[in-house]
Amino acid sequence: MKIRSITSFWDPRLVVGPLKIPEDFVQFRTRAASRFQGAGFEVQTTRLATVEFPTYLDCHKGVKVVVKQVQDLEEQAKAAGFEYLSFGPVTPPAGEEVYDMIPELLTNSSIAFFTGVMAAYGVMYPHFVRKCAQIIRANREIEPEGFANLRFAALAQVRPGAPFFPAAYHRGDGPAFALAIECADEAVQAFASAHSLGEARRLLINGLNDKARQMEMIAFDLSKETGFDFGGFDFSLAPFPQDSISLGAAMEQLGIPHLGEGGSLAAAAFVADTLDLGQWKRAGFNGLMMPVLEDSRLAKRSAEGCLTVQDLLMFSAVCGTGLDTVPLPGDASEEDLTALLMDVAALATRLGKPLTARLMPIPGKQAGDETQFTFGFFANGRVMALKNGAVGGLLGTAEVVDLKPRHIRLEFKE
Repeated sequence: MKIRSITSFWDPRLVVGPLKIPEDFVQFRTRAASRFQGAGFEVQTTRLATVEFPTYLDCHKGVKVVVKQVQDLEEQAKAAGFEYLSFGPVTPPAGEEVYDMIPELLTNSSIAFFTGVMAAYGVMYPHFVRKCAQIIRANREIEPEGFANLRFAALAQVRPGAPFFPAAYHRGDGPAFALAIECADEAVQAFASAHSLGEARRLLINGLNDKARQMEMIAFDLSKETGFDFGGFDFSLAPFPQDSISLGAAMEQLGIPHLGEGGSLAAAAFVADTLDLGQWKRAGFNGLMMPVLEDSRLAKRSAEGCLTVQDLLMFSAVCGTGLDTVPLPGDASEEDLTALLMDVAALATRLGKPLTARLMPIPGKQAGDETQFTFGFFANGRVMALKNGAVGGLLGTAEVVDLKPRHIRLEFKE
């Protein structure tokens, strides 16, 4: 287990004068990393996330002004020691012109992350689903292998306070922090030594609870000392690209020969239900994190054609976190991407749960082609096929779509 990120949350709207990262955030970053590392927990990164960027950057002055502001804050973050900086989401009230700025902002930055909201507070916005699809297509050409899309995600029903990027953004007001945990290895170890599902559940949750208690003591002490509110943990079983830290491998240990075959959804439901038993303060998803390019077993099964995009979407229905780092054909059309994002947004809204979509069309690649990333956090596999889509008619022209979560009412009669 490692701490993937200590994510600090900052509201730039509270700054008086020139926009500058406050010194107390710089000091907190150093103190928090030192404290957790001193207790034996490896800290991979420290990150900074803000409120929605249209609320504090001068978007009304045009993209060139916003690029300069983004670059200035990015340099401040680097100087302060933060590895990544999330500028928070753009929301439908900000207007499509601000959504259209995102490719330019990504082009002119290196550690900045952006997100676009396509569904929130019980409604889906078909027009802005399409805007997110357009952004994904535009991002393909910014960096080799379509890598810029690693720094963009479309959000559906995602609330503030999640420590994992790209979804992280602040609710506003005072400083806060939360911990994103890389812990798929805990599931691999627990399931490998278990002789029953009950034992597998018990070993995993006991291990996570024990580590959470140790880290909580440090986190609450830091909160008292610094005034930074501790938001909680996201134990989403985040993987690393080797089988010993693979959620896909852990799920197969439950009895699924190949992830994507029959029974896979049952395995996903079991793991998600086990996480629900955790006795820690929660932030973000605390669900199944299944990023195809970051999980060696997922990459392998997708390369074999066993695991599909639709499988990943199905897992989201039982508490997955959405579609993450999914390699897609470089010629994926706006219509195809829009249709897939519409399904993600509808699923999140109907179930009343947060989902993200970080899709990575790779220029020049077709379904079945090998990926060739050299990024240390990626496991190479093959480009996944994308179903044809053509959302139009009433659904395509709707301004908003209300989808209420279903509450099943059980009635028993004697």
